[in-house]
Order: sequence, then structure tokens, then C-alpha cells
Amino acid sequence: MGVFIMPEIDWKNLGFGYMDTNCHIQYVWKNGAWDGGELVKEPYLKMHIAAACLHYGQEAFEGLKAFRCKDGKIRLFRPMENAMRMFRTAHRTCMAQVPPEMFLDAVKRVVKANEEFIPPYGTGGSLYVRPLLVGSGVQIGVAPAKEYTFIVLVTPAGEYYKGGLKPVRAIIYDEYDRAAPLGTGDVKVGGNYAASLFAHEKAKAAGYPVELYLDSKEHKYIEEFATSNFLGIKRDGTYVTPDSTSVLPSVTNMTLKQIAADSGRRVEVRSIPFEELTDFAEVAACGTAVVVTPVCEITRGDTVVKIGDPDKCGPVVQELFDKVQAIQYGEAPDTHGWCVEV
Repeated sequence: MGVFIMPEIDWKNLGFGYMDTNCHIQYVWKNGAWDGGELVKEPYLKMHIAAACLHYGQEAFEGLKAFRCKDGKIRLFRPMENAMRMFRTAHRTCMAQVPPEMFLDAVKRVVKANEEFIPPYGTGGSLYVRPLLVGSGVQIGVAPAKEYTFIVLVTPAGEYYKGGLKPVRAIIYDEYDRAAPLGTGDVKVGGNYAASLFAHEKAKAAGYPVELYLDSKEHKYIEEFATSNFLGIKRDGTYVTPDSTSVLPSVTNMTLKQIAADSGRRVEVRSIPFEELTDFAEVAACGTAVVVTPVCEITRGDTVVKIGDPDKCGPVVQELFDKVQAIQYGEAPDTHGWCVEV
């Protein structure tokens, strides 16, 4: 891998936020083809004021991580799942699709170019990788752009929950929806997150770190948290997660379901009525940034549902978290071939 000098970073106290690195990688699509991509040092995009992404929301992004493993090697966790999800998102939003092989090559190139920013093994950190696809071509009038820019930026990220997983409280606001049943909830576009910002800020101001959304059509069924999928563990250990066309297919959720099944647990993907919350022994939000966030309480109006111990993570969610992390850091066998060496 070569010799490199670590930058002056306090790895143990590293948080989850943006930090400038050596470079990002940038590709441009025009006249029907992608260029070869180039590493760019300056962390800015020069863009026309009439770019389609600015006016009509032609934008998609992904999130994945690179880990410095126990054996010293650097590995990406399930990058092809992110590549295929961005490919589907681009199709849904009429953007130039990034071939999965090009996506993977771009991620490998930029991770390699920023190798010294990958936290050392044992710190609980990783290199967060953010691919971004935007309609950069000039477009006044609602229509797809004729030019697209694909970039991949990276930034070091620390252990999200220092000192162990900490349960949080969640709230449901019936007056807000995140995504429509036949809308874009199942693809990863920035507009979905913009739609959740108002409710998210309202929740934080009220002392709830996360908000939970019900289905937009009837407000009867659990869908997902603002930035994460919902998972519940029944009292018999069954793993349950919603089946909905407006929920983003989470790579983390896919992983946890497989690990649960490998452990002999029953896995159910189905509609979950709000009333069923009282039947769960554990509930968690799951996503790339944290893997899992245990949820100990969910409030909806005058109804407060308490789940598990408010002071510590439940045993099944903790077990799933530990098993994912062990695979990501190369401490356990990667039996499904999820990790890709850089």
C-alpha cells in the first residue's frame, strides 16, 4: 500500500462531519458518454447558474464506508449495492446512469488517493464515502439536463456512539409526510431529505433526536425514520421491518436481515401497524452512519410507547451491531463476500 504520513487528526475524538481531504474525484457526462474522471484538489464545483440540479432537483447521492481492517488492509463495505441503487435512482430521475463498474472504480481511486485519512484500526472510525450525481447542464424549462457531473468525496468519520450504543426517543408527527406511496421514497434523492427537514428540526427542538414516519396514505403503518430504516425485534427474537414502496432499500437493513437469518432468527418484511409497536422488545433505526440507533420510546400525540431499557441497547440489536462491525473491520469471516479490498 506504500508509505504515508498520518495527518494531525485526533482519531479518538473524531466526530461525524465534513473535513477537507486531499481530493475528490469528478466525472462529466456529455454527448452521451462519461469522461475518464479526474482527481480534483479544490473542494468546490463550478456550475452554471441554470444547472438543472439547482432548479429542478436532478440530484442523487449515496453513502458508504471504507475501513482500515485488522490485517492492515483497506476494504469497502458492500459498494456494489450502493452502485446499483444509484443506477436505479438515476433511471427514476432521468439522469445519466453511472455504470456500477465505473462507480466502484471511482470509489477505489478516491479512497486510495486519500488513504492517510482513513482512521487507524481500533479507533472505531472509518472513511465516509459520498458519491453524488447532479444535473449540471443548463436547463430552463422542466426537462432532463443534457450534461451530468458525478463526484465522489470522502471524509474521515469517528465512532458515532462513543462509549456504546445509546437509546434515543422518537416522535411521530401526523401532520408531516416524508414521501408519497408512488413518489421517490424508494430512491436516494436529496428532495426526500429536504421534505423531512422541517419535522426533523421540530423534533430536535422538542427533545427527540429522530422522528418516525407513518405511511402517507392512511397513517396506519410504520414506514421509516427520517434518515434510517425501521427495524423491530419481537419478544421471540423475530426481526421485523416494513414492506413499503416509499421506503428506501437500506444496504444496512439488507445486511442486518441477512445476519439475523444467519443467526437462525426469523425475518419478516411486511406491513407493521402502529399498534404493533407495543409488541416489540427492541426497536432501532438503521443506516450507514451509525449502523443502528436503539430507540427506547416513541411518542405520537398523547400516546407514549416505551420499548426496552432506556439506559442500554437491547441484546439482539447489540448482537447484530457487533456482528456487522466485526465483518467491516475484518475481525470475522466475510462469508457473503460483502467487503471489497482497495
